[in-house]
Amino acid sequence: MEHHCVDIQWGNHDILWMGAAAGNEACIACVLNLALQYNTLDIVENGYGISLRDMISFAQETYKDCTWFMPRNPDDKDYLPTSMDTLSKVHKAIAIMQFKLEGQIIRRHPEYGMDDRLLLGNVDCDKRTVTIGGIAYPLNDCHFPTLDAADPYALSVAERELMATLRRAFLGSERLQKHVGFLYSHGSMYLKINQNLLFHGCIPMDEDGNFRVFTAADGRSYSGRAYMDYADKTARRAYYATAENPLKQEYVDFLWYLWCGKLSPLFGRSAMTTFERLYIADPATHTEVKDPYYSWYNDEAACRRILAEFGLPGTSHIVNGHVPVQEKNGESPIKGGGRLVVIDGGFCRAYHEKTGIAGYTLVYSSRTMSLRTHQPFESAEKAVRENLDILSQKNILETENHRILVEDTDEGEVLRERVHDLKQLVTAYQLGWIPEARCEDHVW
Repeated sequence: MEHHCVDIQWGNHDILWMGAAAGNEACIACVLNLALQYNTLDIVENGYGISLRDMISFAQETYKDCTWFMPRNPDDKDYLPTSMDTLSKVHKAIAIMQFKLEGQIIRRHPEYGMDDRLLLGNVDCDKRTVTIGGIAYPLNDCHFPTLDAADPYALSVAERELMATLRRAFLGSERLQKHVGFLYSHGSMYLKINQNLLFHGCIPMDEDGNFRVFTAADGRSYSGRAYMDYADKTARRAYYATAENPLKQEYVDFLWYLWCGKLSPLFGRSAMTTFERLYIADPATHTEVKDPYYSWYNDEAACRRILAEFGLPGTSHIVNGHVPVQEKNGESPIKGGGRLVVIDGGFCRAYHEKTGIAGYTLVYSSRTMSLRTHQPFESAEKAVRENLDILSQKNILETENHRILVEDTDEGEVLRERVHDLKQLVTAYQLGWIPEARCEDHVW
């Protein structure tokens, strides 16, 4: 936040926290669910001062016999055996609330086209199954003490009280609001800079390579750049619109859609299969089909169409994140004949085994564009103690025919316009169109 020059292209995890800070209850529940899965509750409690005492009390009372919902990293040294029982209860409690709150959003917004994600209503506790796509799958667990069969997406009285407390805590966290305010002031859905196009996820496309169309609640349709602009504008309205605005709820709901919606440019998959991963053993139900964009971005012509959609020449570059490159399996981060580069190399520790590396850094100098590949790094202390090198490999992606000067950049264009304006001003003085302003004996 103190760096003199920084910009952020929002990603799906950014937008999730932005939604939570805006008071979206489904986003709040999902933030807490992920924190329990990945052992990062200290960020919520110590980092942002959000008390989870009421949530723990509710879970211990409501899910007394729960032992199924264990964190993803139970071998983590920070997980104490004495706390695992409590964590499993809290994990399940917030997950059920998340599914209910997501169901409420889906039912409020038929334009989202996500009715197939209304899974709680398909649970048959007597048969211990859930029906998805017409197929009944066995459930790992069928203990739903707060589920009302007549209205499966309604929160119980205790759940409503708990969520109200959590929402006040997220809205009232000074540090969280400060951080999210920074994401808004220095971030965007995409950025055009120095003939490059930067965005996190994708530009939703269909199987034929056309830009897919999103229809908003007001009936207006958007695709390509217009959809990205609409998403950016709506995300800002969600945070800054006052409670008196009649569309406030619609804006705030859209932040959740950007987290996991079918046509979300930040998500780019058919569905987020959280329910299936927690409740169904069959791995076939865990599949999240990628948007066709992730096939088309290997095609140079498709990349050039995207660049043209944003008013950029075909010689420009797309800088893309979101989907980690599996370099250990031979995948290249360079796509579309060099027009697109994926800079997500799995910086997060959870991806190191999958990608074989620990992230990329893209460096764009006056002569070259290069990608630095980083090897997994545990800590500076270990590197010093064991005399380990911090290894990075430099790969040149493109070399400029001539050195890029300031005049070739966006800043150069601003300076050219300023010089032009100053010359026009001098001419105006010389021709007598504008008189000199005098102050006492000084000429200004």
